[in-house]
Amino acid sequence: MSILLVLVDFGQNRELVMDPLSPKIAVQYIEKAIVVTLNEEKILEEMEIQALEDIIMPLISAGKPTKLVIDFSNVKFLSSAVLGLLIRISKKIYESNGQLRLCCIERNISKIFKITRLDKVFDIFEDQSEAIDSLI
Repeated sequence: MSILLVLVDFGQNRELVMDPLSPKIAVQYIEKAIVVTLNEEKILEEMEIQALEDIIMPLISAGKPTKLVIDFSNVKFLSSAVLGLLIRISKKIYESNGQLRLCCIERNISKIFKITRLDKVFDIFEDQSEAIDSLI
């Protein structure tokens, strides 16, 4: 596995390939949001989840409102530890008056959000553009 960070700034695309043990993700700055796209089909291992946390948490500006969209369009399976990570991300974002949106969640994963009632905690959207447009 490798990590792919795509930073879009002033119309320039830059790619950075990092540690081959890290999960694949893409980070883009689109309009007013930071969009993190998870590119792994399965996010199950503790090391992968820790690597995601190590990548996503620094994107959340301390003391500055962060507008973050996490795109699950490629994810088919995830462990409950990912839900814990999402809660930690949410807490950090809301402490700085930021906004978090989740999008493109596959139907089976969506059921997990409903069973755990996390669909009431997170703002979940069908597609990425809807999620970005919902940010104020």
